Amino acid sequence: NFPNCTTVIPLIFQTNVLTELRKWKLSLIEHHKLQMRQEKEKHTAHVRQLSNEMENLKELLHAYEISIGRKDEVVITNLTQALERQKEKLELMRKFTLWRIQHVKAKQEEYANRMADRQFQTALMKKVWAAWRSLSEEKWKDKVAKACRLRAEDVCVQLTNDYEAKIAELTSTLEQTKAEILRLRSEREEYEDTMKKAFMRGVCALNLEAMSVFQSK
Repeated sequence: NFPNCTTVIPLIFQTNVLTELRKWKLSLIEHHKLQMRQEKEKHTAHVRQLSNEMENLKELLHAYEISIGRKDEVVITNLTQALERQKEKLELMRKFTLWRIQHVKAKQEEYANRMADRQFQTALMKKVWAAWRSLSEEKWKDKVAKACRLRAEDVCVQLTNDYEAKIAELTSTLEQTKAEILRLRSEREEYEDTMKKAFMRGVCALNLEAMSVFQSK
């Protein structure tokens, strides 16, 4: 028995259609694989390019870090040297002030010793005059005593005036020295404040420079 023609022809047509569909499907799959391969190659090349750019940026960043570090070292070195010089200057001023104070004290002690010697001489003179009065005649006793008393009073008044004047002079010198110490302390505080502000300005300037560099990149 032979198959019917009306049945065989649709089967052949269906087989051909399925074969074409399978070929078309395989072609689409191959085309899709080719596109995926091309996209993967493009992605790999783009990633490689980005990696190269990242390495270049890392090298540039390292160079900027080295440059900024060198600038920081220079600024810190300059500030340290300036602070050391100011410290030496303040130390010299302190030593000079202490020397002046000791000198004034030595002058005061010397003057006090000299005044004590004068007082001792005056007392000794009074004793001598008293002894001489006791040995003198009665008629000269009152006259000599009065003269000695007047002379002693004059000497005491003169010594007292000299002593008060010298004390006033030394007191004025001491006040001037104290004022000079206060001025030196004020100058030192102002200088330290200026140095701190200069250091902060330098640090801020470096930070702004670094920020501008990063922002521009």
